Amino acid sequence: MVIVKRKKTGPGHLSRNLQSCETDEVKKILDKFYKRNEIQKLGADYGLDARLFHQAFISFRNYIMQSHSLDVDIHIILNDICFHAAHVDDLFPFFLRHAKQIFPVLECKDDLRKISDLRIPPNWYPEARAIQRKIIFHSGPTNSGKTYHAIQKYFSAKSGVYCGPLKLLAHEIFEKSNAAGVPCDLVTGEERVTVVPDGKQTAHVSCTVEMCSVTTPYEVAVIDEIQMIRDPSRGWAWTRALLGLCAEEIHLCGESAAIDMVTELMYTTGEEVEVRNYKRLTPISVLDHALESLDNLRPGDCIVCFSKNDIYSVSRQIEIRGLESAVIYGSLPPGTKLAQAKKFNDPSDPCKILLATDAIGMGLNLSIKRIIFYSLLKPTINEKGEKEIEPITTSQALQIAGRAGRFSSQFKEGEVTTMNHKDLGLLKDILSRPVDPVKAAGLHPTAEQIEMFAYHLPDTTLSNLIDIFVDFSQVDGHYFVCNMDDFKFSAELIQHIPLSLRVRYVFCTAPINKKQPFVCSSLLQFARQYSRNEPLTFAWLRRYIKWPLSPPKNIKDLVDLEAVHDVLDLYLWLSYRFMDMFPDAILIRDLQKELDGIIQDGVRNINRLIRISESQKLLNLEGLSAGSQALLSRTLKGQTRRMNITKAAGRKTAEPASPGSEKITLASRLVQQGLLTPDLLRQLEKEWLTQQTQQGKERTESGTQLKGPRRKKKEPNSD
Repeated sequence: MVIVKRKKTGPGHLSRNLQSCETDEVKKILDKFYKRNEIQKLGADYGLDARLFHQAFISFRNYIMQSHSLDVDIHIILNDICFHAAHVDDLFPFFLRHAKQIFPVLECKDDLRKISDLRIPPNWYPEARAIQRKIIFHSGPTNSGKTYHAIQKYFSAKSGVYCGPLKLLAHEIFEKSNAAGVPCDLVTGEERVTVVPDGKQTAHVSCTVEMCSVTTPYEVAVIDEIQMIRDPSRGWAWTRALLGLCAEEIHLCGESAAIDMVTELMYTTGEEVEVRNYKRLTPISVLDHALESLDNLRPGDCIVCFSKNDIYSVSRQIEIRGLESAVIYGSLPPGTKLAQAKKFNDPSDPCKILLATDAIGMGLNLSIKRIIFYSLLKPTINEKGEKEIEPITTSQALQIAGRAGRFSSQFKEGEVTTMNHKDLGLLKDILSRPVDPVKAAGLHPTAEQIEMFAYHLPDTTLSNLIDIFVDFSQVDGHYFVCNMDDFKFSAELIQHIPLSLRVRYVFCTAPINKKQPFVCSSLLQFARQYSRNEPLTFAWLRRYIKWPLSPPKNIKDLVDLEAVHDVLDLYLWLSYRFMDMFPDAILIRDLQKELDGIIQDGVRNINRLIRISESQKLLNLEGLSAGSQALLSRTLKGQTRRMNITKAAGRKTAEPASPGSEKITLASRLVQQGLLTPDLLRQLEKEWLTQQTQQGKERTESGTQLKGPRRKKKEPNSD
């Protein structure tokens, strides 16, 4: 054995002595350490998966090869390994120590695993577990009367709650209940309506599913569209309602595809499920011929498109033929949708054709004879949050097709076909398939869980806390963690604004349309005002949206007005969470109703707006026929694959070196995606630089050197 004499010297001198062990030899030692399966398995036991192990090793190697002040103990063990006085595995304690420095999560991984353990969701609702609930599943296709029977039980109960997927449905039950002499309140994310003059709550409430109370006792609860428990983004709300509602009877309405999943979930709570099956009340048939030409349209036809541009294009072509059409799509305000539906349903109105997106699938009562699919390709977001364009699913096709020939309409038989003959075979194939069974129910981390994560990782951003939570979360086969890309988008958008974690969490749960730059910038502005403790008053908001607003002169103006309506929705949503800072909800609601009227006028004259937009070259409707959708699909699939590769590569890299570089990267991406305007970007950069300058002054004055939690994480990227 070779004995190496060591003398006590400074770390720098020790680092220079390491040169006695050749640099190439040290690299070989480190590479051997990295490749040993035993080391990788040992790393996994300490929470280092393949990605983290690789990042930690790159940083550890750079530290050893480039550091001018190598720790004494590492210096000693490396010399021993060089002279065969120690084994390469003896490096692991030092490697693990370094890994914990750059990944603080490793220090508390056991606690984090306990916090993010989502394997027994029924236990989250002790009030519901304390009673024996009766579960009745009303199963059937659209227009089968399943919801009607459930609502009758709701009306006859001493107390009840209706949980719907849309504001329109919540409004419908609210109105029907009060019309039937059953006093009922309304609760949605943006609205609270009490019917008793003194404001006292009634025994019945109609709400959107996210807003239901899991602590209030009811005699009867109705959960509509229960199959949406598998929705990648919103499924958690149905899971929460199903497991948590304190009702003696819970009536579920939905597709038969959800029966097995619901039965399995209720088995874990010790509750049995009674299934009541319903058949469609009126017949519906798939035609053997396609429409082929808009000349073949007849009263009661509804053309379903999956893009606004297709709606604009078809609307113009219908106008050229001397016909009048109503228009319904997702981003229209509820009042405008109802106005257009009323126009189409009115037998005395000359409008006999409806143009719509799949927004008609729920929440609107329409008198449709024939559904015509303009295309069968629809943009979707998968469970990973990735955008895809795929043929519609059987469930979607049945939901839309079922709007034809409804029992309450003037047409007692429904028909379904396609615009193009070549799509007809695919439509028949889609409709003939069984609906895919629901395999798992969605879950979502609560604010309390994220706060506990933040306690252990105080220097971690909210967006990164969500990533870590999802990585550590444990679910059994009945559940999945919902996609949280929208939440993370908002978290990154307002990251530089000083807010408490709970307030930041609430802002990030606010529903916004990411495709609208003005809506995104408004969330940012609202958060900024809140952080300054400056109430967002009616006068302030009027100035902000530049009220009064003019009627739309073209399609772009109409889209801008829709964005302003969404901003007012955002204000109202926040006003019920932060009443002191958003004090003028009543005035804003009146303003929103006025804006809804302006938008309704614009939609009534949509063809004129389209003509003007085309003449001003603001709208290009050429080449957007359904026949070109296949090419579009292939193109976007290729883009999606490239985006997936980029995202995967991004996940394998370490975190940004500093908050500044992260902000610039995020800002560039938002501008490229059209979610931020260049002017807003310049404003944000100016604010951020001002903030950094101020923080620098504070550090200088206090004589302390604050070390950002991410500075050490720069090292894995330096290889």
